[in-house]
Amino acid sequence: MKALARYGKEFGGYRLIDVDIPECGPEDIIIKVKAAAICGADMKHFKVDNGSDEFNSIRGHEFSGKIVKVGENVKDWKVGQRIVSDNSGHVCGHCPACEQGDFLDCEEKVNIGLDNNRWGGGFSKYLKIPGEILRIHKHAIWEIPENVSYEEAALLDPISNAYKAIAQQSSFLPGQDVVVIGAGPLGLFSVQMARIMGAVNIVLVGLEDDVETRFEIGKELGATHTVNGSEEDVVEKCLEICGRDNLGLVLECSGANIALKQSLEMLRPNGEVVRIGMGFKPLDFSINSITEWNKSIIGHMAYDSTTWRNAIRLLESGKINVQPMITHHYGLSEWEKGFQAMADKKAVKVFLEYDFDDKNTKDYGEE
Repeated sequence: MKALARYGKEFGGYRLIDVDIPECGPEDIIIKVKAAAICGADMKHFKVDNGSDEFNSIRGHEFSGKIVKVGENVKDWKVGQRIVSDNSGHVCGHCPACEQGDFLDCEEKVNIGLDNNRWGGGFSKYLKIPGEILRIHKHAIWEIPENVSYEEAALLDPISNAYKAIAQQSSFLPGQDVVVIGAGPLGLFSVQMARIMGAVNIVLVGLEDDVETRFEIGKELGATHTVNGSEEDVVEKCLEICGRDNLGLVLECSGANIALKQSLEMLRPNGEVVRIGMGFKPLDFSINSITEWNKSIIGHMAYDSTTWRNAIRLLESGKINVQPMITHHYGLSEWEKGFQAMADKKAVKVFLEYDFDDKNTKDYGEE
């Protein structure tokens, strides 16, 4: 079967390669991928070729699928079930994070469809859910509700990130205002979570490239205002909309240094920035205001099982609207077009669909 793989240790090197269909051990589960979306974590390696021939991983961690094989010792799952993974594949099981069920913050974690995984990923036909993780983390996979599509379920990763950031990590109270910086998928799901949580003003901040597509989707999903950071003074505009007394939370989804600086400048005393986005440059400004005015910068990573349980219920109930986010579909053979649409900000979420003829290759025989 074909798979989109990454080469090299740090950045770069996507290649479409031939790989063996995964074997199912006595405790493992094999799923056929039904939906897989491109994530921002995938984008940072696009068009970065470090020349390495060292295999890193099969990519695609926002995926869902159908179980086509279970190991002889598997009792909790059966062939035919529709499942979605929180993409955890390995954790140590005994560190403080694992003790709390915060498995995606285990320092030994290895994620399915992300770096250095050995089980496959969503950008292929089949992948393995290792029995090792299911022994430690019973909610590494979840059954998809009947009224939720494979594509909707595949986006539970960014939905859950947005849920944890505002509902579990911040001190937000209904009736306050929220500024969301970054108009990508995490930002747009954060807009929806802010709406659900009872924010009055929800200000979505982006750049010129976001105006045509992402701002319009943001308004549909609950943004009461949009601010174009390419043309407007972000701090001044957000304060004008919200007033400093109402602005106690900024969800920083872009990872840009300037966005963190703006977040701290607009926050009221005792306010919080939850930094969802990730950047790679050292800060070039003072953060003394977190001491001077008791402001907090809260680091955000992933989610836990409480997040997933509640996010699935919100999706099942229709309180989260996924469809406007799904803007493009491409065959896996056209993966570069999908990545380019994301890079050009013409797309919000791109799904890559397996489109290769494997009739002469051993498979699991399901429809």
